[in-house]
Amino acid sequence: MAQERIVAVGLLTSRDLDRLGEGFKRCFPVSDDGKFEDLLKAIDEADSAAELRKSRSDGSNAHADA
Repeated sequence: MAQERIVAVGLLTSRDLDRLGEGFKRCFPVSDDGKFEDLLKAIDEADSAAELRKSRSDGSNAHADA
């Protein structure tokens, strides 16, 4: 049997899981004990840096021509 590829990893609330319905079968609860704080901070920082790079490459920085 071929192993299924993981295509996404996400952080979902209970409400999110309810919206996904019965078809969403694999979730792994994590405790709210702070063990993932460093990871979440790194993800947020990477997202912010990616958005900044994108805005600079799109020329949407209004101060670039000044």
